[in-house]
Amino acid sequence: MDSVLDLLHQTMSSPWVYLALFAVAVVDGFFPVVPSETAVITAGVFAATGQPDLPLVVVVAALGALVGDHVSYAIGRHGGGRLLARLPAAGPDAAPGRSGRGSRRRAALERARRGIATRGGLILTVARYVPGGRTAVTLTMGAVRYPRRRFLAFDALAAVSWGSYSALVGYLGGLAFERDPIRGLLLGLGLALTLTAIVEAVRWARGRRMRARVTRPAGAR
Repeated sequence: MDSVLDLLHQTMSSPWVYLALFAVAVVDGFFPVVPSETAVITAGVFAATGQPDLPLVVVVAALGALVGDHVSYAIGRHGGGRLLARLPAAGPDAAPGRSGRGSRRRAALERARRGIATRGGLILTVARYVPGGRTAVTLTMGAVRYPRRRFLAFDALAAVSWGSYSALVGYLGGLAFERDPIRGLLLGLGLALTLTAIVEAVRWARGRRMRARVTRPAGAR
């Protein structure tokens, strides 16, 4: 354990840690292999000891998240648009014999398009706190060609709030366990997982309520 702590201290006190945080946040935006929250929270824990610098951690994490989200948006905009064009239409406009899985996908994407058009900023901001979910949302927003300027404005807000939250959660854990960084890291990760679970539970409950409204028989109250 002492060897692990020494390695973490050396890594977090290196100026290269900022480049590493930026790279992890960028890649996580469009290829969510390792949640970038873990790296940012870890940096926040050790920032409580003086290195790395907490404000710089927030800035670097937010910039990386912003760039990664825009890469995901661009992938959806250029690749997703062609995919949408190939899907058969849903509903009364569907061609004979084409009402299968493709039309159901088209219907689902049309619902996503309408939802993003009315509350895209809220969806994007909330999804930034859900590993994997943010990639799905940014890809979809690109595919349905959500206005780029609005995407930039809302994504900047989401990235800054996410970077601040992740770094501060780790920083508070580091202050609480100043002599035991591992416990501080575990506390920070626990808080982050708890918030993610709450967001997912609320999203699931709202989705279930909306599906119940759609399937409710006519005239039912």
